Amino acid sequence: MSLVKFESMLKTNNIYFFDLVEFEEIIIHYLDAGKHSLAKKAVKLGLEQHPESVDLKLLQVELFIFDNDLENATLLLRKIELLEPNNDEVFIQKATINSKSGKHAEAIINLNKALLHTEDKVDVWSLMGMEYLYLDDFENARLNFAKCIDVDFEDYSALYNIVYCFDMEKEHEQAIKYLKSYIDVNPYCEVAWHQLGRQHFVLDQFKEALRAFDYAVLIDESFIGGYLEKAKTLEELGEYQEAIDNYLITLELDDPTAFAYVRIGECYERLNKYEAAISYYKKAVHEDPLLDRGWILLTNLYFNEGNFEKASYYIAKALKIDENNTLYWRRYSEIKIKMNFFEEAVVGFQKCLELRDDAIEIYVSLVDVQSFLGDFNDALATLFKAQKIYKNFAEIEYRLAGLFFILNKKNYGFNHLILGLQIDYEYHTILNELYPTVFEDDKIKALLTNYKKAFE
Repeated sequence: MSLVKFESMLKTNNIYFFDLVEFEEIIIHYLDAGKHSLAKKAVKLGLEQHPESVDLKLLQVELFIFDNDLENATLLLRKIELLEPNNDEVFIQKATINSKSGKHAEAIINLNKALLHTEDKVDVWSLMGMEYLYLDDFENARLNFAKCIDVDFEDYSALYNIVYCFDMEKEHEQAIKYLKSYIDVNPYCEVAWHQLGRQHFVLDQFKEALRAFDYAVLIDESFIGGYLEKAKTLEELGEYQEAIDNYLITLELDDPTAFAYVRIGECYERLNKYEAAISYYKKAVHEDPLLDRGWILLTNLYFNEGNFEKASYYIAKALKIDENNTLYWRRYSEIKIKMNFFEEAVVGFQKCLELRDDAIEIYVSLVDVQSFLGDFNDALATLFKAQKIYKNFAEIEYRLAGLFFILNKKNYGFNHLILGLQIDYEYHTILNELYPTVFEDDKIKALLTNYKKAFE
């Protein structure tokens, strides 16, 4: 009723009187609703009618802080503290200002002062836990959140934060111990069972994780997070059809997600049900066209099936979303080689090198395509770049030998061939694969035979 009266007053410009409690209720309502301009009007009018009210002044401080006007907030807090030096809210707001200024240690000092003067310690412990989190002091953060749980076992926000602290400290065994003790007291808490399952999952204890997730979804049959984690665990256990069934439950409970479609597709692929896998991958990219993972999974599946035209179509989609992904460029080049589009394959491998994917496989693959195209000088230049990173690699030396022989620089060719033989004799067959005319040369055949005899 007071809210209707206040809004009527704003529309008519009439001035009505409200008692202090009414003003507080009106202001808090607007703050909770995110209507800060109306909250400011209510505070202004409230202080005009009740200029000595500390509670209204504290709400004014809150609005100053929201507007990041920390200077005025601090000045007003000092005045309030002179009036009420033991008001816990003064220290809480001081701590908020400290926190906004990045002074988390000072915020904790003020929150400790607030604890001396408040009856509602839970809120202060929660704020202290957050300040310790900002300082990466996970142990003290956890201890403060644990105090909140001791007072209210259904404070799930505090429970999540406790588990988060254990996670950050990588103390998963301790997290399991804590959650089990919590479940002993509150056995029908799906959140605790879910978190317990997560901890077991991290430790690769998949059977224990599955048991925990089973309890979570038994307690709350609409717990989407529980079904998702259960499905992921079933995947790890190789139970792909059961995993699919649980992913499908999440699609019934809420709007479909590309994530669930992708996971279902991957399960079908592991079951060698490729048509079903393709169907769900396509649903994933329809749901989220910017999900490059969906496009690359389609690419790989068609690539493995030998359908290189479709693989080419889908890799283009993936690259359009993430053109800096070297794995995508590798696959792009592999597809182009299969389609005999060698110039495009060169572009893909060169893109990998530009993006600093300088694995030996990239250099070697690029050289082989350049050699096939007859771009022998380009192939040599690529090998020289590779040699700066990979010294004494048979993959490089044999290719240098083959190219130098083709370019009629036989002395260089023999030098690199001998180096290759010294590194890995058996690998010399690569000459026959890549440079058969070189391999058939009588002098080279003689060198290979004599080299083998010398070391038998």
